[in-house]
Amino acid sequence: MALDFSILLRFEHALLLGLWTTLKLTAICIVLGCSLGFLVGLARTSRSVALRAVSSVYVEFFRGTPVLIQLFWIFFCLPLILGVELSNLTSGVIALTLYMGAITSETFRASLKSIGPEQLDACVALGLPRNVQVTNVVLPQAVLRAIPTLLSNCVSLFKESALVSAVGMADLMFVGQNISSNTARPVEVLTVVALIYFVIAFPLTRGVSLIEGRVLKKLAI
Repeated sequence: MALDFSILLRFEHALLLGLWTTLKLTAICIVLGCSLGFLVGLARTSRSVALRAVSSVYVEFFRGTPVLIQLFWIFFCLPLILGVELSNLTSGVIALTLYMGAITSETFRASLKSIGPEQLDACVALGLPRNVQVTNVVLPQAVLRAIPTLLSNCVSLFKESALVSAVGMADLMFVGQNISSNTARPVEVLTVVALIYFVIAFPLTRGVSLIEGRVLKKLAI
């Protein structure tokens, strides 16, 4: 079989649109997922037994089940329970946000535990409200300590986002599958799609090592 990658030039615009959809979805879920993960991380370090129990069940469930099954359940089952229609975009955002929240909560939990109790005691001594303690003292330090692992989580989410093609969302993978079916050129098309994912993910992966190996050492964290 003779390979002909030039055929993809006819579908350049479609692939770019699919890539844009993938990047947009990933960015939305990173912001929402990290925010949720921080709140869950706080809950898992809370003195409340109920909060710790509920947050632990959530984390273990979403870390212990395949993301594809979570996506299918939200897309096919949740609308039946709620009695409302959910678009593939909404289902994808919900599924990936819940997954991202679960994996980042462990990152935040570890970084929160690394903050010395004397800092919280100082906040109490100064009479700072709880919301001020969280936003001005706890959050900045937790995020800084969690940056390397959070970046790794973001790369993982970018790669996991290809699963939304299974519910018909026109991301990069979905577009690639359609082009492959229409042209009967799966080798060329899927190879290029894989390379696009690699070209984006690999520099981010190297960036994680750079930040962890240099920046955090300079900060002595």
